[in-house]
Amino acid sequence: MHLRCKCHGLSGSCEVKTCWWAQPDFRLLGDYLKDKYDSASEMVVEKHRESRGWVETLRAKYAFFKHPTERDLVYYEGSPNFCEPNPETGSFGTRDRTCNVSSHGIEGCDLLCCGRGHNTRTEKRKEKCHCIFHWCCYVSCQECVRVYDVHTCK
Repeated sequence: MHLRCKCHGLSGSCEVKTCWWAQPDFRLLGDYLKDKYDSASEMVVEKHRESRGWVETLRAKYAFFKHPTERDLVYYEGSPNFCEPNPETGSFGTRDRTCNVSSHGIEGCDLLCCGRGHNTRTEKRKEKCHCIFHWCCYVSCQECVRVYDVHTCK
Protein backbone atom coordinates (compact mmCIF):
# COMPACT_ATOMS: atom_id res chain seq x y z
CA MET A 1 0.00 0.00 0.00
CA HIS A 2 1.13 3.52 -0.63
CA LEU A 3 -0.23 6.97 0.13
CA ARG A 4 -2.04 8.64 -2.77
CA CYS A 5 -3.13 12.28 -2.53
CA LYS A 6 -5.23 14.71 -4.54
CA CYS A 7 -5.27 18.48 -4.31
CA HIS A 8 -8.49 20.54 -4.31
CA GLY A 9 -8.85 24.25 -4.82
CA LEU A 10 -8.89 26.91 -7.50
CA SER A 11 -6.63 25.91 -10.43
CA GLY A 12 -5.23 23.03 -8.37
CA SER A 13 -3.89 25.37 -5.67
CA CYS A 14 -3.96 22.55 -3.11
CA GLU A 15 -5.87 24.55 -0.48
CA VAL A 16 -7.34 21.23 0.63
CA LYS A 17 -5.49 17.96 0.24
CA THR A 18 -7.20 14.56 0.44
CA CYS A 19 -5.03 11.48 0.98
CA TRP A 20 -5.80 7.77 1.18
CA TRP A 21 -4.01 4.45 1.21
CA ALA A 22 -4.18 2.71 -2.16
CA GLN A 23 -2.83 -0.42 -3.72
CA PRO A 24 -0.16 0.05 -6.35
CA ASP A 25 -0.91 -0.40 -10.03
CA PHE A 26 -1.75 -4.06 -10.74
CA ARG A 27 1.03 -4.31 -13.36
CA LEU A 28 3.63 -3.08 -10.85
CA LEU A 29 2.38 -5.51 -8.22
CA GLY A 30 2.43 -8.40 -10.72
CA ASP A 31 5.97 -7.53 -11.85
CA TYR A 32 7.11 -7.34 -8.22
CA LEU A 33 5.61 -10.74 -7.36
CA LYS A 34 7.03 -12.33 -10.54
CA ASP A 35 10.48 -11.01 -9.61
CA LYS A 36 10.11 -12.49 -6.11
CA TYR A 37 8.93 -15.81 -7.57
CA ASP A 38 11.87 -15.97 -10.01
CA SER A 39 14.38 -15.33 -7.22
CA ALA A 40 12.78 -17.60 -4.58
CA SER A 41 15.21 -19.65 -2.47
CA GLU A 42 14.95 -23.42 -2.25
CA MET A 43 15.00 -24.65 1.33
CA VAL A 44 15.26 -28.03 3.05
CA VAL A 45 13.40 -29.03 6.20
CA GLU A 46 15.72 -30.21 8.97
CA LYS A 47 14.41 -32.10 11.98
CA HIS A 48 16.40 -31.97 15.18
CA ARG A 49 15.73 -32.83 18.79
CA GLU A 50 15.47 -30.15 21.41
CA SER A 51 14.33 -30.22 25.03
CA ARG A 52 10.73 -29.59 23.93
CA GLY A 53 10.79 -32.44 21.38
CA TRP A 54 11.39 -32.66 17.64
CA VAL A 55 11.67 -29.27 15.93
CA GLU A 56 11.59 -28.57 12.20
CA THR A 57 13.58 -25.68 10.78
CA LEU A 58 14.24 -24.44 7.28
CA ARG A 59 17.78 -24.18 5.93
CA ALA A 60 18.87 -22.91 2.52
CA LYS A 61 19.53 -25.90 0.27
CA TYR A 62 22.46 -24.21 -1.47
CA ALA A 63 24.92 -22.40 0.80
CA PHE A 64 26.58 -20.52 -2.09
CA PHE A 65 23.40 -18.46 -2.75
CA LYS A 66 22.57 -15.51 -0.54
CA HIS A 67 20.53 -16.40 2.53
CA PRO A 68 16.88 -15.33 2.11
CA THR A 69 15.59 -12.35 4.06
CA GLU A 70 12.17 -12.03 5.70
CA ARG A 71 10.87 -10.36 2.51
CA ASP A 72 12.04 -13.11 0.12
CA LEU A 73 9.94 -16.02 -1.06
CA VAL A 74 11.11 -19.51 -0.11
CA TYR A 75 9.95 -23.00 -1.06
CA TYR A 76 10.77 -26.54 -0.01
CA GLU A 77 8.74 -28.51 -2.57
CA GLY A 78 9.17 -28.14 -6.31
CA SER A 79 6.29 -26.99 -8.48
CA PRO A 80 4.35 -29.74 -10.25
CA ASN A 81 5.27 -30.46 -13.87
CA PHE A 82 2.33 -29.33 -15.96
CA CYS A 83 3.96 -30.53 -19.19
CA GLU A 84 2.87 -34.14 -18.63
CA PRO A 85 -0.60 -35.36 -17.58
CA ASN A 86 -1.02 -35.74 -13.82
CA PRO A 87 -4.40 -36.79 -12.35
CA GLU A 88 -3.28 -35.78 -8.82
CA THR A 89 -2.86 -32.11 -9.80
CA GLY A 90 -5.65 -32.18 -12.42
CA SER A 91 -3.18 -31.37 -15.20
CA PHE A 92 -3.97 -32.67 -18.70
CA GLY A 93 -0.44 -31.85 -19.88
CA THR A 94 0.30 -29.78 -22.97
CA ARG A 95 0.34 -32.50 -25.65
CA ASP A 96 -1.96 -31.52 -28.57
CA ARG A 97 -2.44 -27.99 -27.18
CA THR A 98 -2.60 -25.22 -29.78
CA CYS A 99 0.38 -22.88 -29.54
CA ASN A 100 1.50 -19.62 -31.14
CA VAL A 101 4.64 -20.22 -33.18
CA SER A 102 5.56 -16.51 -33.34
CA SER A 103 5.26 -15.79 -29.60
CA HIS A 104 8.01 -15.94 -26.97
CA GLY A 105 5.42 -15.79 -24.16
CA ILE A 106 3.67 -18.58 -22.27
CA GLU A 107 1.41 -19.35 -25.27
CA GLY A 108 4.44 -19.72 -27.55
CA CYS A 109 5.34 -23.16 -28.90
CA ASP A 110 8.84 -23.11 -27.36
CA LEU A 111 7.58 -22.71 -23.79
CA LEU A 112 4.15 -24.33 -23.94
CA CYS A 113 5.43 -27.50 -25.61
CA CYS A 114 8.12 -27.96 -22.93
CA GLY A 115 10.90 -28.44 -25.46
CA ARG A 116 9.16 -31.37 -27.22
CA GLY A 117 8.56 -29.38 -30.41
CA HIS A 118 5.30 -28.88 -32.28
CA ASN A 119 3.40 -30.13 -35.31
CA THR A 120 1.97 -27.85 -37.99
CA ARG A 121 -1.11 -28.63 -40.05
CA THR A 122 -3.09 -26.60 -42.55
CA GLU A 123 -6.76 -26.04 -41.78
CA LYS A 124 -9.48 -24.60 -44.03
CA ARG A 125 -12.25 -22.64 -42.31
CA LYS A 126 -15.44 -21.17 -43.69
CA GLU A 127 -15.97 -17.61 -42.50
CA LYS A 128 -18.31 -14.75 -43.23
CA CYS A 129 -16.64 -12.05 -45.32
CA HIS A 130 -17.41 -9.00 -47.48
CA CYS A 131 -20.31 -8.11 -45.21
CA ILE A 132 -22.58 -5.21 -46.19
CA PHE A 133 -25.04 -3.37 -44.02
CA HIS A 134 -28.34 -2.70 -45.80
CA TRP A 135 -30.59 0.15 -44.67
CA CYS A 136 -32.68 -0.79 -42.69
CA CYS A 137 -31.84 -3.27 -41.01
CA TYR A 138 -29.91 -6.32 -42.04
CA VAL A 139 -26.41 -7.44 -42.97
CA SER A 140 -25.59 -9.71 -45.90
CA CYS A 141 -22.31 -11.57 -46.12
CA GLN A 142 -20.51 -13.88 -48.47
CA GLU A 143 -18.89 -17.08 -47.27
CA CYS A 144 -15.13 -17.31 -47.77
CA VAL A 145 -12.76 -20.20 -47.23
CA ARG A 146 -9.58 -19.15 -45.43
CA VAL A 147 -6.49 -21.30 -44.92
CA TYR A 148 -4.72 -21.24 -41.53
CA ASP A 149 -1.61 -22.92 -40.17
CA VAL A 150 -2.42 -24.56 -36.83
CA HIS A 151 0.47 -25.43 -34.50
CA THR A 152 0.02 -28.07 -31.77
CA CYS A 153 2.44 -29.42 -29.18
CA LYS A 154 4.00 -32.86 -29.71
